[in-house]
Amino acid sequence: MNAALMKAAVPVSLMLAAALAGAPALAEDKAATPGPDTVMATVNDTPYTLDLFRVFYTERMQQTGGQNTPAFQEQAFNEFLSMVVAAQQAQKQDLDKNHEVQTALELQRLMILSNAALQTVAKDTVPTEDDLKQAYEQYKEQAKRTEYKARHILVDSKEKAEALIKKLDKAKGKGFEKLAKENSTGPTADKGGDLGWFDARQMVKPFSDAISAMKPGTYTKEPVQTQFGWHVILLEDTRTAEPPSFDEAKPTLEAMVKRQKVADALSTWRKDAKVDLNNDVVKLKEEPKKD
Repeated sequence: MNAALMKAAVPVSLMLAAALAGAPALAEDKAATPGPDTVMATVNDTPYTLDLFRVFYTERMQQTGGQNTPAFQEQAFNEFLSMVVAAQQAQKQDLDKNHEVQTALELQRLMILSNAALQTVAKDTVPTEDDLKQAYEQYKEQAKRTEYKARHILVDSKEKAEALIKKLDKAKGKGFEKLAKENSTGPTADKGGDLGWFDARQMVKPFSDAISAMKPGTYTKEPVQTQFGWHVILLEDTRTAEPPSFDEAKPTLEAMVKRQKVADALSTWRKDAKVDLNNDVVKLKEEPKKD
């Protein structure tokens, strides 16, 4: 890297984009695809590999939600160079020998090794059909939920909502759809307040709490307040949602099995580890005495 370029932001060419993609830099360039040990830049006589930058680049994308665009590549490349020169400066000042810095570096080393061990377990886990079927039984239980079919009338004051409830009381609950069309300020007004089928968890909490306590064929006797206004709710029906089929759920089941295998491995490692605590520093909670 030309030292003069270090004084300002470095524009990134097509070469970097191609290297990140693992493809030859240019169509007419017949050189081999850059390998992980390919030197990307030499800063103050210290080489830095393309693979090191790839790890940095991937982490920056995950942290920022950035897209793999030329603009983001250029931004990340210049951030990488800034990090390198700052790190070199720290070494010149012997900051890598500072106790706090060494502790932070050790923590990062442990975190990386820990993640590598757990990821290896997940990678090496190949769920069997029995594993997946067992996971599916658990998944079906977890996937059970009640869905609701309801209508609502949204108004901007409690008084208006109370007046509508009185009209419903007088009509013995009839005419809800008409009242919604005439009075609701919500986007479903033209459909008579129809919300269709939904999971209560999709709704804001006051609405969710109210409808979860209702029985089909009833409407709220008190207005329900949310950040959108005041609601009068009619619950028309409920149903138990059917979970996805075994084949549809397979990707989720495979992930469940892998997570469980990782948790089991970690539990085994914890159980098998020889741990000697400094009781002057770590005080274990005493187990409650049984009568």
